[in-house]
Amino acid sequence: MKVASSTRTRFVALKSSDAKTSWYPFENGATLGLKGSEDGTILRDEEHPQEARITLERDTRSAPFAITCGIYGCMMHTRFFSLENEACSQYDKMRRALSELLATEQEGGPEGCRSFLDGVAAFVEAYP
Repeated sequence: MKVASSTRTRFVALKSSDAKTSWYPFENGATLGLKGSEDGTILRDEEHPQEARITLERDTRSAPFAITCGIYGCMMHTRFFSLENEACSQYDKMRRALSELLATEQEGGPEGCRSFLDGVAAFVEAYP
């Protein structure tokens, strides 16, 4: 079985005016059905133009469902679920929250950096 790649070597700095807010299928959907980072089958796998990714897997090694998300070069976070409807609902909520968080990444200077890192900590706390 093929394993979906989770490594990235390209980092792009986007200006706020250039940043898109829509998610799109990671690798044009080629990862769906493959084995994910939690050894489950990838059901949903999306990437944000500001270098973030969120993945939903079924039948993982630790739980029936897992959501793994990350901001490239910054953070990686995984949650586990017993029920598919809860995992799908949380996936959508986490994706929206990640979009909001990524919008704060564009704020410049030390205050902007602090604000973004505080946002990352708040995200992980809100979605334990």
